[in-house]
Amino acid sequence: MTMNRWLKAMRCCGAAAAVATLAACASGPPVPDWQANARAAMDQATAAYLSGDSAAEARAFERVREQISRTGRPELLARAELMRCAAHVASLVFGPCPGFERLRNDAAPAELAYAEHLAARPLSREDIERLPPAQQAVAAAVAGGDMSAATVQGIDDPLSRLIAAAVLFQAGKASPATLALAADTASAQGWRRPLLAWLEVLALRAERSGAVDEAQRLRRQMLLVQGAK
Repeated sequence: MTMNRWLKAMRCCGAAAAVATLAACASGPPVPDWQANARAAMDQATAAYLSGDSAAEARAFERVREQISRTGRPELLARAELMRCAAHVASLVFGPCPGFERLRNDAAPAELAYAEHLAARPLSREDIERLPPAQQAVAAAVAGGDMSAATVQGIDDPLSRLIAAAVLFQAGKASPATLALAADTASAQGWRRPLLAWLEVLALRAERSGAVDEAQRLRRQMLLVQGAK
């Protein structure tokens, strides 16, 4: 299953599950227990991470691993690990995705392409076409094209929008409008971890440009977010 279909399954079923299938959202045979459990745990893990609760995220994702391991299918676990790392990237936490790397040999071409995309590496045209449609323009920009904030804003799914902005930021191609859009997206969702990360980027940029009042406003906003529970 491609990342785009995973994301459709997430929106349809209301759960951030890399292992979900479109069939789970429609009438038909009952969803296996492991799949429902993994889907619920992945949803919890993603929500916990974005809220800033690393301990809760780790516990929930361990349940994801336990449930998927029951199938004996490493490619499903590779997808789940990649989805976990995508949430990290959205929060500007860059670096290797160790869980996915351990399973790289069992991953499909779409997952391999998405892993490279999350690292903001230029992709071939063939690999760009393997990405979710929402990420393809971003990948093309990383590979040498242009990308506007309006295009990022047109990405409907908030997490996908943050991932797109983060990939552009990694590649040094995020405009000031894209940075502000990312912060606004995280704010609208109440996602503390990515909001603090993007506000820090904006504050540093304001400080370096000498916009003292704007930097102080952003720092006050960060204090407000840090005090939230």
